[in-house]
Amino acid sequence: MSLYSRLDRRLEQQADNAGPVRGTLSLLRIGMIWLAANLVVTTLLTGTLFVPGVDFGTAFTMIVLGTLAGAVVLAAVGNIGTRTGLPTMALTRGSFGTRGSYLAVVANVVILMGWSWVQAMLAGVTVDYLVHSLTGFSSPILFSVLAQTLVVILAIFGHEGIARVEPWLAVLMLVIIAWIFIVAFTTFTPAEFQAIPVDPAIGYSPVIVLDIVIATAISWTVLSADFNRLAKSSRAGILGSGIGYTLSTVISMTLGLTAFAYVILAGGDAVPFDPATIVAEFGAPLAIVIFLSVMATNTMVVYGMVTSVVHARVGGRLKFLPTALVLGAISILGATWLALLTQFTNFLVLISSLFVPVFAIMIVDYYLVKRSSYTADILRPRGGRYWYAAGVNWIAVAVWVIGALTSYLLTYVWPSPIGATIPAFVLSFVLYLLAMLRERSRHPREPSVHLSEADAAAAAGERAEVG
Repeated sequence: MSLYSRLDRRLEQQADNAGPVRGTLSLLRIGMIWLAANLVVTTLLTGTLFVPGVDFGTAFTMIVLGTLAGAVVLAAVGNIGTRTGLPTMALTRGSFGTRGSYLAVVANVVILMGWSWVQAMLAGVTVDYLVHSLTGFSSPILFSVLAQTLVVILAIFGHEGIARVEPWLAVLMLVIIAWIFIVAFTTFTPAEFQAIPVDPAIGYSPVIVLDIVIATAISWTVLSADFNRLAKSSRAGILGSGIGYTLSTVISMTLGLTAFAYVILAGGDAVPFDPATIVAEFGAPLAIVIFLSVMATNTMVVYGMVTSVVHARVGGRLKFLPTALVLGAISILGATWLALLTQFTNFLVLISSLFVPVFAIMIVDYYLVKRSSYTADILRPRGGRYWYAAGVNWIAVAVWVIGALTSYLLTYVWPSPIGATIPAFVLSFVLYLLAMLRERSRHPREPSVHLSEADAAAAAGERAEVG
């Protein structure tokens, strides 16, 4: 049997090809996966954007508050995955309809593909800077492609491989990060970091910082159910993802904030969102953290893209391995587009605009409209409660459009003093709840059953009929 055939067979046994998954991972394992996932270069470099736009203490406070707010949304969506066994985009069938969910899937794959490109490029630029400083050789495109190729290889091994690798990457990164914090705060005192003069010309405020931090959490929520469905219980999923995500984001973003402030205090050339700026001060240890973070995070991103596509069509025939190879090849080719790095903040706004209303709709639909239960109808290719009008819930689509436009307008046309993310989420939440109250009243509460059990029962019934 060929290597391809053996790997394909193993992935089928892991249930990465279709259908709900019954989770087995403990709170600690889920927490370590999420801890490794967001110890990532993009989150780290996002922290470099805040000082001297606001003072150091304010930036740190907004990082903590924004992360906690975002973690609530992430854990709430992830828990739906734990309770049903389905990944995030497959769960959108419940609110958007069996066919309407394709809209969210397409948006998700596009966003995750862009995310994987940005992170691979940042890893490539970082490794290139280090190699160039040691040898004189420079090729950021080559190193970006090599980094993403390694990511694709890791992602192909599916969730079992990710569960094994991520915790070890997290431990190694935390050790190096601790060393960087020690160097920073033994060289300069906390009072010196706080005393860095604020530059109002940058145009940042505490609320804008908070908005960016929350948007970071939204960008991660697209994968929350993909991984929390692997948790053995709701407690393991909620606490594991909530604690793991919160710790990793606060640590990673504060690392970027601290490293950038250190560069300012040291009199260096402080260029925000440029890995070379901080690697120049901290050298190989920080470069290693950046590279390992991309390995840990982009593996999850590529895996998330693949699961979104594999689970998009109910009863579809797409397999995990060939889908991973195709999407992986596209992600490797896209890692050569270095010009995308100059558009990262716009990219983050795009993610927020598209998915803030989606997650507000999903939370309302599952916990309030469907009363914390999705039935086996969500596994049907046609008909059932989630078919709505020819497979599309136009109420969800309309609210999504309104929420996305609100986010865009409050960001670019009429800048909001309280940011765009929170108003767009609240508006989408309330509109969808009000519009779906009639739907809620028409259906009695269904008992909550893990969909792997419903799927197994349906398969047994089909075998009995054939027999």
